[in-house]
Amino acid sequence: MRDQEPAPLDAERRLSTKEAAELLGVKPETVYAYVSRGQLSSRRVTGGRGSTFDAREVEALARRNRRESAGSSPSGGELSVRTRITLIESNRYYYRGVDAVDLATRHTYEEVAEWLWTGRMRPGSTFTAPAASVAVARRAVEALPEHAAPTDLLRVATIAAATADPLRFDLSEDAVLGTARTLIPTLVSALPPAWRSRRDEGPLAHRLWTRLSAHKDPDEASLRALDTALALLVDHDLAASTLAVRVAASARAHAYAAVSAGLGVIEGPLHGAASGLAHRLLQDVLDQGDAGPVIADELRAGRRIPGLGHRLYPGEDPRARALFALLEQIPRAEPALLAARDIVETTARHAPLHANVDLALAVLTTSCGMPPTAGETIFAVARTAGWIAHALEEYGERPLRMRPSGLYTGPKPPQPLPE
Repeated sequence: MRDQEPAPLDAERRLSTKEAAELLGVKPETVYAYVSRGQLSSRRVTGGRGSTFDAREVEALARRNRRESAGSSPSGGELSVRTRITLIESNRYYYRGVDAVDLATRHTYEEVAEWLWTGRMRPGSTFTAPAASVAVARRAVEALPEHAAPTDLLRVATIAAATADPLRFDLSEDAVLGTARTLIPTLVSALPPAWRSRRDEGPLAHRLWTRLSAHKDPDEASLRALDTALALLVDHDLAASTLAVRVAASARAHAYAAVSAGLGVIEGPLHGAASGLAHRLLQDVLDQGDAGPVIADELRAGRRIPGLGHRLYPGEDPRARALFALLEQIPRAEPALLAARDIVETTARHAPLHANVDLALAVLTTSCGMPPTAGETIFAVARTAGWIAHALEEYGERPLRMRPSGLYTGPKPPQPLPE
């Protein structure tokens, strides 16, 4: 049975600290914490030591707290953020209400990005990087050691591009969209090419191919698979990196800084780097010709099997399903597809997990002559568009709203000074 709402309080009545605490369901000290954060106003008792609180104000805060408590994230997190960008439900996901897989398979990455940013489709959209921005980003990337990770390159390129943009602090929608349309191609152009090509124009996926693949003459099916992978990965609700971007945007960091915050998070093995682990696993299965001993080694070492399962999809990851369908049209991808299927079937004997997009990315990168880190690069470039969409949305919210309160569990003060 649902808890009943308390009866409305007398509008003229003022509450004591104890009464306010009882209504809010908190300790008296917490009531004063609300005052210090500007969530409640108080009035000193004439001739006394206590404070009183406006009954309506306390009741409104109590209602807000109950709503926020009831609106906790179904994925297990405690923070919920209203957004109009991406919805995930029933093993599907949607960009602004439109099926994301349908968008990604029928439109280019650039067109999907425009839809995410503006809610309008711009057929034939292409992103062009200013020469000055590319030049400064390339110089910065070339100064890094050879073993630098993809996210290192992209993060440095982002910071360098920011220094070349004197208008970066303009947070108006038009200015941020202009930044987005130039930053993403700048990041791709700043990456060292795998081989010399004239493909530094046209669709972004074509330009990215020359940075990742050893195959100099890609077929249209392979290019389409890469472009679709980018579009499928544009956004995925409040992933850890996206939350970091929104925190930065809440503090009114400019778009380059917000993107840099996202890049700093995806380097973890549980986020953007997961596809690299799946690539290496897939390569081991291809080398041995059997997933059994490879899976056994992973489990013996106490490691989870990469590329399987997703906490937001009890069933099949729709991104993986769409990408696998395209890869089946590429003859040279057949061995990697068979190896991926072997991994899923072998693991299903003890854990019925479906393939996720990291395993699909691993099939793409393995069959297209790309290094293990290529999936991370694809993920980061793709997600930059989604981060910009979330930054734009956050710029329209109250500044610094992404400021949770810490629950202090340390020694009770005052403590003596340490010797």
